[in-house]
Amino acid sequence: MDGDGSPNSVEVVVEAEPWRSVLSDPEALCRRAVETAIGLVVGRGEIGPVTVLLTDDARIRALNRSWRGEDSATDVLSFPSGPRPPGLPAEEPWPLGDIAVAFETAARDARGSGRPLSDHLAHLLVHGTLHLLGFDHEEPEEAERMEALERRILAALGIEPAPTEEPIAAPETAP
Repeated sequence: MDGDGSPNSVEVVVEAEPWRSVLSDPEALCRRAVETAIGLVVGRGEIGPVTVLLTDDARIRALNRSWRGEDSATDVLSFPSGPRPPGLPAEEPWPLGDIAVAFETAARDARGSGRPLSDHLAHLLVHGTLHLLGFDHEEPEEAERMEALERRILAALGIEPAPTEEPIAAPETAP
């Protein structure tokens, strides 16, 4: 699983420049978080590529309105690609999906939780990747399972949960 165009690659698009002013290498951080989540959940199988969009509140608000009918900014949105189409050749990668993260909301939430933005972004990406892999938190049992996976993946990344952090609990998966 690496960022070199293999089936498990992670493409990062930095649309909002504040990400670059605060993080020294946002692309590497994104790749590491997504690849670690995939690796710990499903291993090195043929999981298709993931695209991460580092954007701003205005763009994520528009996406949230278009895909979820909610006219507000949010921190992270996940867009699963859905099942592999029948008849698609096995050697043809099928994207796992896309994750979008809003700078202003993520930065504000990171400050509020007392953690560095880099750690909070990694957490949001792990959360979004789990949604792409089919995990959810609509029911208490699902939420507990997903939060346990998040903690395990964050520990593998060397990231401690923030002491004041509430679990990410609002549904962020777009259809």
